[in-house]
Amino acid sequence: MNVEKTAAIVGVGLIGSAWSVAFARAGWRVQMYDERAAACEAYGAWADATWDAMVAHKLVTAADARAARQRVTLCSTLPDALDGACYVQESAAETVEVKTSLFSQLDGLIGKDTIIGSSSSGIPGSAFTEECKHRGRMLICHPVNPPHLIPLVELVPTPWTDPEVVEKARGIMTAIGQTPILVRKEIGGFVLNRLQGALLNEAWALYEDGVASLDDIDATVRDGLGLRWEFMGPFETIDLNAPGGISDYASRFRRMYSEMNNGRKKGPWPDDVIKRADEDRAALLSRSQLKPRSEWRDGYLMDLVAFRKGMKRD
Repeated sequence: MNVEKTAAIVGVGLIGSAWSVAFARAGWRVQMYDERAAACEAYGAWADATWDAMVAHKLVTAADARAARQRVTLCSTLPDALDGACYVQESAAETVEVKTSLFSQLDGLIGKDTIIGSSSSGIPGSAFTEECKHRGRMLICHPVNPPHLIPLVELVPTPWTDPEVVEKARGIMTAIGQTPILVRKEIGGFVLNRLQGALLNEAWALYEDGVASLDDIDATVRDGLGLRWEFMGPFETIDLNAPGGISDYASRFRRMYSEMNNGRKKGPWPDDVIKRADEDRAALLSRSQLKPRSEWRDGYLMDLVAFRKGMKRD
């Protein structure tokens, strides 16, 4: 661990807060800033609860958690947060307007070698960095929520991002325990949300058409697809699902998959179907229980992360 390195986190919401844990756990100093006073005020209680949970699930020791917590500072100004930072993780609101304004500010304040990664979930960096003087040091570093527990990070350079910067960002992410992947060309939604979106669109269509209940669709992923997907991706899955490998699988099933796509619904999910789904989910989980259930999810994730640490993976 290199405690001399400093990361600035701009945006103290769910994602920015979780990024602070990922960096601090890896030995970095973390300087956080958010213009919203309420977000900063809420951070302390969230951080205490998060570190306590990680200790309880044996992801860190109590001593390491205390040391990491002390490496995080909430700053009152953006320049203070950027002071001495070699890397900035922007985690502001997901709109082009907000990110364009913020990156313009960052552009005038960062050091000569500072890299800026954006947590954008689907907006390509070219949409808000084109006018920046230091745009060659800007790229997307999109995490999965919550990034301190789920390691994948999508690195998405813009057409003008310096390739050396991409490699440095990859090194930073790897050093703090994340799993960076490279998205070779800009595309809305990147890789993760496009894959998730394909599954979600089909799930909504199956639900809308009455093919299966909302709960049964969830069970199909949770107790079926999800078990394999925990430790292998879709291409390895099908490579192992036919005696002759991926080409054998394709020869057997590509027509079936092609026919499945014919006539599928296009356009946004319908309002009436969303309302019905919300009512069905509320019958399964009271809306007042969303936060406790999110905490239950994170507890399961921590147990899974701890289990995976002990696995021998080839």
